[in-house]
Amino acid sequence: MLLVADIGNTNITLGIFEDKKFKFDFRLPSDKELSQEEYEVILKSMLKDYNIDGCVIASVVNELNVKFKAAIDNILGLNSIFVTDKIHLGITIIADNTAEVGADRIANVVAAVNKYHDKSVIVIDFGTATTFDIVNSKKEFCGGIIIPGLKTQLKSLFLGTSKLPQIELGDSPKALGTTTEEAILAGVVRGSACAIDGLIEHCERELGEKAIIILTGGYSGLVSKYMKHPFDESNPILTLEGLRYIYCMNK
Repeated sequence: MLLVADIGNTNITLGIFEDKKFKFDFRLPSDKELSQEEYEVILKSMLKDYNIDGCVIASVVNELNVKFKAAIDNILGLNSIFVTDKIHLGITIIADNTAEVGADRIANVVAAVNKYHDKSVIVIDFGTATTFDIVNSKKEFCGGIIIPGLKTQLKSLFLGTSKLPQIELGDSPKALGTTTEEAILAGVVRGSACAIDGLIEHCERELGEKAIIILTGGYSGLVSKYMKHPFDESNPILTLEGLRYIYCMNK
């Protein structure tokens, strides 16, 4: 079995694959305060029922990189693969500084290339940040877009104003909000959908062709119902699938 780990700003998502088949996933908070030993205790308990013989890790939280990899390697007796721009990815990254490109974004693009081969693809990942990752038909990761995620927007409104309340993220019942909560949700949820529609048009214009649109991330279902632009696939485990492809290329 293969363990894949996606360390994000909010959560660590662990997935288990048996050959090519996705079996299970687990989540735990991305807690920078936990020690390597504490992570070992947690991971040992979570993984005790699985016979894992390989692991690949993507991380955007530098403070967790060393201790999380060490915890995984110690309890499983492995030398896990860590995703960077230096390993074999099957794509060309076009960036002024390739080391700046997040490992989760690399995994998304690798999954897209392996699914759609010679097509241009735009991956939109709804997380702490909402990111666009664009790969062209030459398998070149040619750029991206980063905007504040939905919960990040809500938090910013609460912290940056004196009167707007802290509210829970949820559906936007109408565009013309008659309460403060409705108005905020309309701006954040429907506003994000409108921004995404417009940004897809800008990306396709610069690519010079239509692209396959893939949605992923926890809030994709909430936003997609308000999008006008059609999408080709909604895949909540796209990043994990990308990590599996990366493992197969580097094991």
